[in-house]
Amino acid sequence: MKESNLAITILGSIAVGAILGVFFAPAKGCKTRRVIRDKSTAIKNNLLNSSEKIANVISPIISDLKNESRQISRNSKGINKDAKINLNNLKDINEATIFE
Repeated sequence: MKESNLAITILGSIAVGAILGVFFAPAKGCKTRRVIRDKSTAIKNNLLNSSEKIANVISPIISDLKNESRQISRNSKGINKDAKINLNNLKDINEATIFE
């Protein structure tokens, strides 16, 4: 029962708000729609400009990070290769001392 009363209250409030908005609107509907359209367009353009600025700042950073990660990957492959060589050398030394 409480849910239906809440729904009726919300719908009634919306209706009263719409009626009061029509009676006390500061400008005609076409002017209000034009203002809303213009402000929406301005907001959209600001967001697009901001996103372009952010992309221009982030793109070089991402490129640098990619290059650094490639370099780290190459370095780690070299380190792994050196470690394998050292391990094989230790095995050879160990085998040589065992069989002496």
